[in-house]
Amino acid sequence: MKKRLITIIYLLGQAVLSYPQQKAIIRIESIKGPKPFTSLELNNDPGNFQFAIVTDRTGGHRPGVFADGIRKINLLQPEFVMSVGDLIEGYTTDVPTLDAQWKEFNGFIEQLEMPFFYVPGNHDITNKVMKDKWKELYGKTYYSFVYQNVLFLCLNSEDNYRGAGKGTIDDAQYEWIAQILAENKDVKWTLVFMHQPLWDQQAETKRWPDVEKLLATRKHTVYAGHRHSFVQYERNKGKYYILATTGGGSRLRGPELGEFDHVAWITMTDRGPIMANLQLEGIWPEDVVTEKMKSFFYPVINENPVRIKPLLMDKSAFREGTLDISITNDSNVPMKAQLEFKYNPHLLPSVARATYEIEPNSIENVSLNLNTPKPVTLEALEALVLEAKVSYHPANLTMVKSDYQIHIKPERTHLLAQTPEKVRIDGVLDEWEVLRNSTAGSKFIRADPFSHSGDQDGSFRFEVRYDAEYLYVAAAIQDDDIYLNKDNFPLSQDAFHVSLDAGPIGADSPDNGMLHITTSPGANGTKNERLFRKTQLPEGTKVVTATTNNGYTTEMAIPMRFIREIQGKHWQAIRINCWQTDYDKGGVHKSSIFWQPDWRGAANHVGSGTFKKE
Repeated sequence: MKKRLITIIYLLGQAVLSYPQQKAIIRIESIKGPKPFTSLELNNDPGNFQFAIVTDRTGGHRPGVFADGIRKINLLQPEFVMSVGDLIEGYTTDVPTLDAQWKEFNGFIEQLEMPFFYVPGNHDITNKVMKDKWKELYGKTYYSFVYQNVLFLCLNSEDNYRGAGKGTIDDAQYEWIAQILAENKDVKWTLVFMHQPLWDQQAETKRWPDVEKLLATRKHTVYAGHRHSFVQYERNKGKYYILATTGGGSRLRGPELGEFDHVAWITMTDRGPIMANLQLEGIWPEDVVTEKMKSFFYPVINENPVRIKPLLMDKSAFREGTLDISITNDSNVPMKAQLEFKYNPHLLPSVARATYEIEPNSIENVSLNLNTPKPVTLEALEALVLEAKVSYHPANLTMVKSDYQIHIKPERTHLLAQTPEKVRIDGVLDEWEVLRNSTAGSKFIRADPFSHSGDQDGSFRFEVRYDAEYLYVAAAIQDDDIYLNKDNFPLSQDAFHVSLDAGPIGADSPDNGMLHITTSPGANGTKNERLFRKTQLPEGTKVVTATTNNGYTTEMAIPMRFIREIQGKHWQAIRINCWQTDYDKGGVHKSSIFWQPDWRGAANHVGSGTFKKE
């Protein structure tokens, strides 16, 4: 009898184990028309509850990274995939361009073997045209669903089209959030997904503080993107995360600095979500960068501690000079700086390599002799490259390392003359006697072998003057094939760019000391005042661009108060760089022609483009 009872119990146990469990389903609010998700046929095992999050793909996207992430997600086999926005490059009102970008992105998503849930970022919704396209493709810009008694809130931080660093939650969305939370007060956890980290934003966020008050009464976790650098926060009785990148622009300095490409892998448990950051080359824990760690390294790694005083000359040839270097340790821990000059046939420093120990909150000043075996013209000089390896050694924290490369070259200063007469900003250059600065034969061209065919294809001449009210820039741009699209932003068509550094010579410019102006010519010979991010320019800035027989001209007037606010009324010099983007063959080929090396690139050398007033 006992043996028979054991056999029955064993058979019942086997029956229970072999009986298929019912698959969990998503309970989602009623949505008519297009849906903001690919499907609800989940790739789920009833015994597991795991999903993945992809983060920023765009904002200086690096081709191939997101596609690689999609392939690796399929290897991981999560039940579904969440997002936190910036899925396309966007920032346009041109519908065909948007269609092409969404088609490309959805081509990646079609490779997924599980559902994907869309969340908008500032690159996805920046204007009404983009919002309408989102609604056409995906319906709602914010929505919710419940899975396994966990509430998922997918929010729209782009409610008011205010762009990067200015996200909001508007009244209508807040009321909806309050209603959804009230209807789901008994869920075991609430997960929030949005693009911009509104809890860490300087600009006003409208109703986000009220949303946090609602969340504080329940178990919750918040995920965002936008910053392209991972940070974990503990606030509002929950954990808040800014995710890194899945192909978006990044210096990729490593997990210790929060800069890496990853997929966030979430395992939902009764005690909350457990995160593993799956770097596309490895796995990192959820506290890879904490708020405490960020508070230490952020101030020190975002400013180059090794500064070179520009070597400015009035002569046309170089024989010798003094190289002044300052090494600044603004942290409260010891710093080590290893400096090494790479070989240069013309520029020979008196010391090739050296290591310096910098005490906390102190500066080391170093002066080296720089000479050349025989005099050489400034145009013939190649930049001397200084490689600096800097490390900080905090107690009880990971050592922080950062590498810098600085290009040094004796620079000829350019004369900034006062204008003899008031300049009319009309795109006509009659009052400009000569445009002395030219890109003829420029060494600073970025293009593939088929995109740029010489100065007649793309080049420019420009001049800079000033008076009591304005700094003036005039340019004549050569372009034998003008490519324009009235619905595109200037960055996506032929354009002329001016960068102004209003900071004192040799000093770091404050954030508001850099100014960038981008303008495109008008079509069919018309004058044009279309500017990229016009509202971010100093009030009173004037720009007119007009087409000509062989290209176009532009005139700019920048209020002098912009410079005086940075340097004071006794300002002495500024730095200027200009460049041209030239699209040919219907926009297929792109060239970038620079007057000086691209200030944003590694080839930039200190002091380039310095203008001293007469």
